[in-house]
Amino acid sequence: MLAKKKEKAQMSFYSTFEEQLNHQHAIYRLANAINWELFEEAFSKHYSATMGTPAKPIRLMVSLLILKQLRNLSDESVVTQWSENSYYQYFSGEDCFCSGTPCSSTEVVEFRKRIGEEGAELILKESIRVNGKDGKGGTLSADTTVQEKNITYPTDDKLYKKIIHKCQKMADQEQVELRQSYTYTVKKLSVVQRLKRKKGGDVLARKASKKIKTIAGRLVRELDRKLTSSGLEKWGSDLSLFKQVWAQKRADTNKIYSLHEPHVKCFNKGKEHKKYEFGSKVSILVTQKTGVIVGALNFTENLHDSKTLSSALEQHIRLTGKEAQEVYADRGYPGPKQINNTQIHIPKPDKNITITRRNKHKRRAAIEPVIGHLKHDYRMARNFLKGSYGDAINVMMAAAGMNFKRMMNLWQSGQNILAQFIFALILDFCIHNKDNPKTQNLIITF
Repeated sequence: MLAKKKEKAQMSFYSTFEEQLNHQHAIYRLANAINWELFEEAFSKHYSATMGTPAKPIRLMVSLLILKQLRNLSDESVVTQWSENSYYQYFSGEDCFCSGTPCSSTEVVEFRKRIGEEGAELILKESIRVNGKDGKGGTLSADTTVQEKNITYPTDDKLYKKIIHKCQKMADQEQVELRQSYTYTVKKLSVVQRLKRKKGGDVLARKASKKIKTIAGRLVRELDRKLTSSGLEKWGSDLSLFKQVWAQKRADTNKIYSLHEPHVKCFNKGKEHKKYEFGSKVSILVTQKTGVIVGALNFTENLHDSKTLSSALEQHIRLTGKEAQEVYADRGYPGPKQINNTQIHIPKPDKNITITRRNKHKRRAAIEPVIGHLKHDYRMARNFLKGSYGDAINVMMAAAGMNFKRMMNLWQSGQNILAQFIFALILDFCIHNKDNPKTQNLIITF
């Protein structure tokens, strides 16, 4: 059910945030720059108008999602810091300071699921609008990266042990009596695996690994035989996943690397410090002159870079309302030179290249630090959100957070330049009037 609107016509006996806070603060200015009514209209369809418990205000929940990315916080931390920070509370639509927490961290998770990828894209679209003319460049830079998932480094042995543990758990829940639980057997085999560096231990460790795989397959088949029809309906998808993991070989395609995140793919980007990355591929589009992120799209499949560009350009049209004129990419984008009316430029040996074109190819490298900031400052280095929809939401929210932060930095730098200009004027006045006794104190101060 939608939250009831607060009555703001009544005057408060206490001073409000309008009177207390610094109006030049970046978060204060951002709160007044965002069109919050846009989110109210778009997200109200996800709530019932009459039934259910009144929900938290939509502006509050959207502001928590934005602040989470802006400050690189977890769901728990952003809720806690909201109760301690006056600017966070003003950003979410409060008039006076509130001492309690706005909601539980679980409500932030549920709201993110409620709005989905469509809602995250709307927040990204608003972040581009806040940047004004800077987000309307016709020349873009494109690149792809990997958003790693929060999973352990996958090995066959880890997966088999997890299958054994999950099968034992299923048997307990469904009250299925197994011939043997293999609990102590797996423990003994794990000890043998740990001692593989001892003399002759490598041979015993390989035999132990084979035995663990045999036990995993044995438990899966036994559960498949003994589960009732209702149990098979409940656990059938899990058992089929276990069978796929048990049967997969080293050279197979579409391998499973995680039981709780089976959509995760393996990527080899040729990095010396990190040979393999496990997650999803992300395409980023950035305006060349201003550095505003105008495209951030996640892909669940392991596509070639050139195959991602058409979908990324379609998202750019949805976000900005117009087609890009030129896109500059690296040599990992071989393929069509034109998509609709957008020209695709890839560097190659050319003696007749113009200075302008050469400079634009050089400028394309500026997207690399943008990706680095997205990963390490805006929560894209390791994605903690569940499922493929969590990958897509995290990418777009990270891009939106960086766009909002860009405007905040511009406002802050403009304020600093103004302060320096005023300081220079006062100092110049004092120097030219140094003989006046009234200015002696000012000269000493400066």
